[in-house]
Amino acid sequence: MEDDRLHGGTSHARPNTQEMSLCFANRSAAFFYQAQYETCLEDIGRAQMHGYPERLQPKLMLRKAECLMALGRRQEAALAICDLEQNMAAQQAGKGTPHLQDLQRRLRHLKTRGQEDKGPAEACPTGPPPASKEVHLEAENEQIPNATSSVSLCSDPSRGRYLIATEDILPGELLVKEEAFVSVLNPGETLWLRPGPEARRDGRAAPGDLHCHRCLKPAVATVPCQGCSYAKYCSQQCMQLAWERYHRRECSLGGTLLTLGVFCHVALRTVLLAGFQLVDKLVKTLQGAVNSEAVSVPEGQPPMEKLDAQPDLGERDQRRRLSGTPLPGCDRDGRYQSSYSAVFHLLPHTEKHSPEHKFLCGLSIVALCKKLGEAYWPSPLWGQVPSELEAALTTEWSPGPGIWAVAMLRHVLQLHCNAQGVTALQEVESEGDLVTEHRQARLATGFFPVISLLNHSCSPNTSLAFRGSVGTVQASRLIARGQEILHCYGPHECRMDVATRQQKLRSQYFFDCCCQACQDEEARRANTTPKQGGFRCPTCQAALQGDDALCCSSGSCTAEVSRPHLVGRLQDLQQRVEVALELLRGDKTVRAIQLLLGCRQEAESFLTSEHMLMGEIEDHLAQAYASLGDWPESAAHLRNSLKVVEAQHGPASVEMGHELVKLAQVLFNGFAVTEALSVIEKAEKVLSIHYGPENEQVQELQQMKACLLELPGLPAGPTA
Repeated sequence: MEDDRLHGGTSHARPNTQEMSLCFANRSAAFFYQAQYETCLEDIGRAQMHGYPERLQPKLMLRKAECLMALGRRQEAALAICDLEQNMAAQQAGKGTPHLQDLQRRLRHLKTRGQEDKGPAEACPTGPPPASKEVHLEAENEQIPNATSSVSLCSDPSRGRYLIATEDILPGELLVKEEAFVSVLNPGETLWLRPGPEARRDGRAAPGDLHCHRCLKPAVATVPCQGCSYAKYCSQQCMQLAWERYHRRECSLGGTLLTLGVFCHVALRTVLLAGFQLVDKLVKTLQGAVNSEAVSVPEGQPPMEKLDAQPDLGERDQRRRLSGTPLPGCDRDGRYQSSYSAVFHLLPHTEKHSPEHKFLCGLSIVALCKKLGEAYWPSPLWGQVPSELEAALTTEWSPGPGIWAVAMLRHVLQLHCNAQGVTALQEVESEGDLVTEHRQARLATGFFPVISLLNHSCSPNTSLAFRGSVGTVQASRLIARGQEILHCYGPHECRMDVATRQQKLRSQYFFDCCCQACQDEEARRANTTPKQGGFRCPTCQAALQGDDALCCSSGSCTAEVSRPHLVGRLQDLQQRVEVALELLRGDKTVRAIQLLLGCRQEAESFLTSEHMLMGEIEDHLAQAYASLGDWPESAAHLRNSLKVVEAQHGPASVEMGHELVKLAQVLFNGFAVTEALSVIEKAEKVLSIHYGPENEQVQELQQMKACLLELPGLPAGPTA
């Protein structure tokens, strides 16, 4: 939490002041004691740049020398020590310097260390492990930038634009690697550690404090914007690029943008990145298309409902092919543009949004335009400072609020169906645990023109992952030549039943899903229950089926049970599991284990072995035994949990990969070398397919494997 306060200090202090320099110096001390020496050196430089007090310079200079010595950079450390000695001598020649006595003692100790260590310089691994080699597309598509040559762009009236495989694609093959045209960090929410009158705020850092606001990469020591307290960057270079491209226009609007929401922020940044000339051209082209078709609009239908007319792929698709007119987002040669033109031509579905939603979106854009008008209208020479050049431009070159509003309103409506949530793998908080759990957390919102071409399936054949603001799409299974490349928009067959999925897709994306998974589930819907709701017959233990009155699936058994009765038992059991989890969080592990074992016995009496709650109970038991250091027992429960995960999500699912990582950690900690190596290889294979070899968990698995392979004489240990 102390680190979080230091992050806040650098954000709120004024630049080039003693206060700012002290914030960076204090943060450098925190990084020093965490052995993050490279990051510490960066903050030392920032502290000095912002005018660190001369009387305190020796303390900062000594810390710099200690960092350099720890990193094995002895020549630089010797120069830093020499500078420190000169500074201390100058201060001693002045007034009394009692504060230098401790520094002199530490300096003598550092010099002694340097003299004793005469071996070859060797830098200590003080930060995160170096990232693996970045993966690139093997052969880039000539017609679709950022996509592999194995795919092709097609369109038809029912599916719109979509991608198909032009050759057989193997699992794990990289299909798309695309930098977001625009991305905006989602504002962090205030978390409360406990409800009620004794509630206190969770002081942990929000995503905006731990990720660069331009490239979205993790940033331990952020560089704050000098004009606002919100924007933070991973480096001075990122801060400068953001300032030149868009942030100089956003900087004074931080409060307004946080109030209006991330969609308005994305819309504004999109037009700022595009530039006024392109925005003006595309908006006027769109308005011309709407006006030209206004004469054919049926009576009672407002012309604005034709906002989709320009990019619509429906009834005019055949005419385009006959006339040679390129698809929306493509140039004259049919090359898809991963650019603002492609973003602009994403469908806003204007006529499908409710009037209330369109009114609120319009009102938000009007409020944003009013704030922009109060500050300034963007200049056509955004990157140039001389005001005389701006004054020389005629007003016809400057976009007015009308053009700006049309473009931003279009983008806000587009985001409802085309926004891509940028996710990051975050460790679930588990203080002191040797077995860590990870989950995907939504980090930012952005436009990805090529990824937006992928249609939805509740059982997709691809997996989407992110590294900063770069999205990668990989084949999650074999895709035969001619098959469509499909992505899941959220509702997945392993997590929701068909009715829930279709309702969510209809309400947000305005289409009725008829993917193969939905068709198959509809066909067998009358005779089965959802995967997560499997109940067991009290007489013969076979699975029950039906609606309100559940009947045994065994032909020889006539047992019948009320669904509401079983649902009530399930809810009571879930509450008991939650109580056990609270005991586990409160370090009352033995009591938690006793309660969980009772819950498992109760669950086995009326739930099928593949029920999700069965897997959760086994997973919590594994966590409890791991906290006691009983690795064989923990591994046994994780194997049971794996069976449930495999039944629910499949052997090659990302959920299976995460569960395999936990089992690998338990086996690693228990020195079960042979089985650990086998599980590591399985987990690495699964996660590489979904996330790519540069994923953090994949790298962690590789490090574990390397450690085990370096110890060939280690006994296999317990594998129970």
